[in-house]
Amino acid sequence: MKKSFQAFLYALNGFVLLVKTERNFRIAVICGVIAIVTGIALDFVGEHLFRLEWALIFLAIGLVLTSEALNSALEKALDLLYPDRHPMVGMSKDMAAGATLLASTIALLIGGFVLLPHILSAIS
Repeated sequence: MKKSFQAFLYALNGFVLLVKTERNFRIAVICGVIAIVTGIALDFVGEHLFRLEWALIFLAIGLVLTSEALNSALEKALDLLYPDRHPMVGMSKDMAAGATLLASTIALLIGGFVLLPHILSAIS
């Protein structure tokens, strides 16, 4: 049990490091919070999101945050292992950033697909 708790503390420390040091991670967190607040606000105007819609929103947020965290970790590890410029390192970093871009684009599409009809219904 003690080892599990210690592992949890390491993971929590990693999350805190992401928030403190990674600008793009903070932006992703803010976007996720905006999506959640929008869903809650829609509830107050009578536009209730279904459980599946909430699940899609949380899944999309998790996808982006996980992708951003892995991208940041990969960049840090590669910078340590290869402090000099190397074409393969550059390609690896670009691919990881591309994965994060893909995750963010999918999350934006999911957010639009789920939230936009409710927003339009609420303002009409």
